[in-house]
Amino acid sequence: MCDAKGKIQTVLGCIAPGDAGVVLAHEHLSACTEALMVKEAPVQFPELCRKPVTADMRWWLLQHPYSNFDNTHLYEEMDAVVEEMKFFKANGGGTVVDNTTLGIQRDVNAQVRIAKESGVHVVAGAGYYVDSSRPDTTSMTVEEMADVMTKEITVGCSGSDIKAGVIGELGCSWPLAESERRCLIAAAHVENATGCPVIMHPGRNCRAPFEMVRVYQEAGGRPERLVMSHMDRTIIETSELLEFAAMGCYIEYDLFGLETSFYQLLPEIDMPGDGERIHRIKTLVEAGFEDRITVAHDIHTKHRLMKYGGHGFSHLLLSVVPRMLTRGISQNVVYKLLKHNPQSGSHLPRLNCTLICFLVVGREWA
Repeated sequence: MCDAKGKIQTVLGCIAPGDAGVVLAHEHLSACTEALMVKEAPVQFPELCRKPVTADMRWWLLQHPYSNFDNTHLYEEMDAVVEEMKFFKANGGGTVVDNTTLGIQRDVNAQVRIAKESGVHVVAGAGYYVDSSRPDTTSMTVEEMADVMTKEITVGCSGSDIKAGVIGELGCSWPLAESERRCLIAAAHVENATGCPVIMHPGRNCRAPFEMVRVYQEAGGRPERLVMSHMDRTIIETSELLEFAAMGCYIEYDLFGLETSFYQLLPEIDMPGDGERIHRIKTLVEAGFEDRITVAHDIHTKHRLMKYGGHGFSHLLLSVVPRMLTRGISQNVVYKLLKHNPQSGSHLPRLNCTLICFLVVGREWA
């Protein structure tokens, strides 16, 4: 076993922070997200719910991604994902954090294959997704959950010797289910004991991130080792966003590429597009939080792959970064968002725990 202290644990072993390169901090390379399916079929074209995904269905899938069963079976697209990872690497990519956890069909062997064939570093996630996705584990105690997470980090995942490098994404609902609360407490204990960073998936309510951080901190978790995902769709008001940012965790805008305002999982809000995401990031930068922002796409459905006409895993590098630069976000800040903040704080003491420091293991492991 390698000495993981000060390094990033990938599915192929430890790497130095400086070798991580550009990091996508929240993606899924192989997953089954049927847990997100919308129960009621759309009134129009319900027959499309059971059809296999094809590129010419994209007009419908953009509005109803969680009404088509096949669309949630990303695990069936390994060849396409490998090719996308090769494309990502060819266009400057270095590392992908795969946030697939127990409940949405994590496959560490698939992660190993993707890493080997593409040359992209892949970091696996430990822990549990939302309560409803894992009915067989909802009675687990804090101690039992913590034991599983610790083994996934220090020994290997799912009976293998492939180690997780982050805890998460830890799926939470709104209101927070008791099993999810226990999971947050367990994660705090494991983070405190191992130094492994934590990534959380908040419930779809603006108060959810605040409650989750409170539960986590009260259990001993350190906010500076925590990333709060999906801020695109969770905290809309600027005053609340700045209030939450002051709590000290990383703010993650990880839905880049979603350009339809209709959000099927929470229709009462308007999903921001990439332009608004850039604007909100600029607001955080101007408020002094540039060292606490991470970015990604959170690809977890087939229709977002390039194979089906989607934006793909290279969208940030090819399309978003140029727009950031023209919107007044400096090259230095862009560099932080994509490299330093998720990949290398260990040699940047003034940045305190930048995105790279987020991935770096903080303590010796037994």
